[in-house]
Amino acid sequence: MLTVAAVGLTCKAFLRSGLCSLSVDGLHHLQAALEAQPRRGVVTVSNHISTLDDPVTWGVLPLPYLFNSRLMRWTLGASDIMFTNPVFSYFFRNGQVLETFRGKGIYQPSVDTAIAKLDRGDWIHLFGEGKVNQPDTYAVLDGVARLPRFRWGVGRILQEVRAPPIIIPMWLNGFNKLMPEGRPFPYKYIPRAGQELSVTFGAPLAADKMDRIERLRAAEDDNRSAITSILRDAVEELGYRVSGPSLGGAETWKDGLP
Repeated sequence: MLTVAAVGLTCKAFLRSGLCSLSVDGLHHLQAALEAQPRRGVVTVSNHISTLDDPVTWGVLPLPYLFNSRLMRWTLGASDIMFTNPVFSYFFRNGQVLETFRGKGIYQPSVDTAIAKLDRGDWIHLFGEGKVNQPDTYAVLDGVARLPRFRWGVGRILQEVRAPPIIIPMWLNGFNKLMPEGRPFPYKYIPRAGQELSVTFGAPLAADKMDRIERLRAAEDDNRSAITSILRDAVEELGYRVSGPSLGGAETWKDGLP
């Protein structure tokens, strides 16, 4: 818990430092879900546009949340990035990150643990794409950007959890400008000051989408792909509302980096 609190306080201090501007919308949706009684599992799912998305995003949470592990997210993190030595492994495990192995598929311990945590009413955050995809790399069809496909582990979690969790789509904007991909050393490790960041929490998935997920869960077929698509579409729809048809990728802001 000390790791979570320390990192959360650091992120909150950064967001309030004046080095960047921040707008937050819809945080009350997440607060209501986490504080609901009786307790239900909560899934937030978002785009993934920089290496700082997590943990910096969670600096927007109310201060008391940072000191309560039940009100802080668990997430899945890549073994080859976050768990590369004993010090990092200790840090990230204590930071509520589940070690996930690329290429090992959807049947691995981290996914099993995520399901178990939802069953006990915890909060799981998912980056559905499974890796950073900055908006300038999105495919564009007829002038409209498309979010990359989500990994089927998302669908497995929702198909196998005992009871459907509260599902909240999120959209992150501007973090790609804070930590652009492709910069040379040492700049790739240094956040760029003066960026405009936004964190948007959508309303929990509407009843019609939850009903569709429940029908897919009840069917005997393997519907992981279909369930995953529902969540991807919800995140993409929120992205269009916040960032427009380009999903934040129609600018030439990378010119002149670092």
